[in-house]
Amino acid sequence: MNTNTTATKILYTGKTRTTGGREGSSSSTDNQLNIKLGAPGSGKGTNPEQLFAAGWSACFIGAMGLAAHTQGIKLPENTAVNAEVDLLNTDGAYSLQARLYVELPGIEEEIARQIVTTAHATCPYSKAIRNNIPVEIVVS
Repeated sequence: MNTNTTATKILYTGKTRTTGGREGSSSSTDNQLNIKLGAPGSGKGTNPEQLFAAGWSACFIGAMGLAAHTQGIKLPENTAVNAEVDLLNTDGAYSLQARLYVELPGIEEEIARQIVTTAHATCPYSKAIRNNIPVEIVVS
């Protein structure tokens, strides 16, 4: 819950219902998402790590687009983010770590790094995990 005294406007609320945990299913209230879930490597369905990677990479591209726009640059159409989210087990304790491999073809390396740095500072997914899990970002 947001306890700031400034006005906050909810832009969108994603609503899902999940049953059965990692071996169950999940669907959205608008029926745009309806997926089977499966443990990593089981081949029975997608898993939370893949879903997080997909959501974060999509959001990150949006944040890069905003960052580029402030510099008067349009992102190349073939901009891509390959996201990897690892599920870890250390002495019985589960955690995550992640990597983003950002492709900004045709954009000068220094400018690309500025765009990525700004995007990582503003992307809601990046903010949510900041200082909570190890993150590596590679720009190519």
